[in-house]
Amino acid sequence: MSTSSPHVTVLLEEAVTALSVHPDGIYVDGTFGRGGHSRRILQQLGPQGRLIALDRDPQAIAAAASIDDPRFTIVHTAFAELADVLAQQGIAQVDGILLDLGVSSPQLDEAERGFSFRFDAPLDMRMDNSRGLTAADWLNAAAEADIARVVRDYGEERFAKQVASAIVAARGQEPIVTTRQLAAIVAKAVRTREPGQDPATRTFQAVRIYLNRELEELSLVLPAAIACLKPGGRLAVISFHSLEDRMVKQTLRDAATVDRLPSRVPVRAADMPQAPVTLIGKAIKPSAEEVRQNPRSRSAVLRVAERTGGGRA
Repeated sequence: MSTSSPHVTVLLEEAVTALSVHPDGIYVDGTFGRGGHSRRILQQLGPQGRLIALDRDPQAIAAAASIDDPRFTIVHTAFAELADVLAQQGIAQVDGILLDLGVSSPQLDEAERGFSFRFDAPLDMRMDNSRGLTAADWLNAAAEADIARVVRDYGEERFAKQVASAIVAARGQEPIVTTRQLAAIVAKAVRTREPGQDPATRTFQAVRIYLNRELEELSLVLPAAIACLKPGGRLAVISFHSLEDRMVKQTLRDAATVDRLPSRVPVRAADMPQAPVTLIGKAIKPSAEEVRQNPRSRSAVLRVAERTGGGRA
């Protein structure tokens, strides 16, 4: 069952502009989704330009088949494999990398994917639904302490212990296999609701992030992306929740910091160590008009950095 509305690419113009696309450059869209950013990058590339796109969602890979362009390559893999993908393509460094970390509208709107509690559907939540444990598999087998830790750490849920206890009690009566089952269990365990937010929101986010190793994948791809950029190359990252944005902000800030030398060591200015990246501008958020047209964009944050050519990679 699908209740999909057309997918609207978040921060489309801002993200592609941030890449400062050169017509003959090589670019990576690490999260193809439904291809909004990729198509705009291709529009700005010349005949010699090249775009490599990655996605671990088989449906995203299928959607990419509609792009018939010799400059375009799609690879079914997680973006943490970025360096290996480029090596397999015979590419040492690229001119720009874009990472859009959000769950796409089709993933949320297609009930059978199990990402949303808006409809009753199998409790899946896998980005790559061709492999790995489903949310139902994990929730029906995990220890109560592990469920509590995941809900607390990845959902920032104050009532994580109560949610975990309720899940374990419920599965003792019958297996938890649908989104509505889980949402109902959580609703009884979360004692206060945030205005405008379903009480199951944080638990669903937590389970999805944990199952798909989203933060682990992000921690791997950020330093790899910096290392894969040519001097002057740009990294643009769009995040959608505080855990992601915190990691992106800290990683880029650390990479933009020069290693300290021991005090009183005589070094010429020209020989001073250089940080790997320079931060470009301030964090960019969607305009009020974009949020009005696409409410799912309201939490998006775009951060941009440029490779300097020096420092640790």
